[in-house]
Amino acid sequence: MNIQVKLKDIIEEMEMPIEESLSLLNMKTGDLVLVTSEDLRAAEDEKSFEHLPEWEQENRKIAIDVVENFENYIELPTKYEVNEYEIMENFCSTLSDQQKQESLLRAIKGKGAFRRFKDKIIDFEMEEQWYIYRDESFKQIAIEWCQENKINFIE
Repeated sequence: MNIQVKLKDIIEEMEMPIEESLSLLNMKTGDLVLVTSEDLRAAEDEKSFEHLPEWEQENRKIAIDVVENFENYIELPTKYEVNEYEIMENFCSTLSDQQKQESLLRAIKGKGAFRRFKDKIIDFEMEEQWYIYRDESFKQIAIEWCQENKINFIE
């Protein structure tokens, strides 16, 4: 494949999943695009959109291209493929302090797991350690995705 994609750009898209939308890579241009379900439905309707604000017209044009040339696009890893809960769980297992490890594992059980986890890493003064681990996990997911899809990337 001739295109090169910045790994940083892929990771940024993965970190900001937006409900009812798709993050896609245009395999011809190397551009990353975000299209909403609403824009995709409107693109299929083929109704005039000149009356829309300029930014919305641009979104509609991208959606039309996605609909008409879907074979040129590939979906980035979704929030289901980027399982942040699993990343938190794996982080806990890397800790050498057994008490902190057990406390964090208890914190991520049940409803409110993300909030409790965040509170605990603040209490344990492990925020920097967590974010380094999280960033590296996202990077590895992005690299694997690129390799699976034969996409050249630059760091």
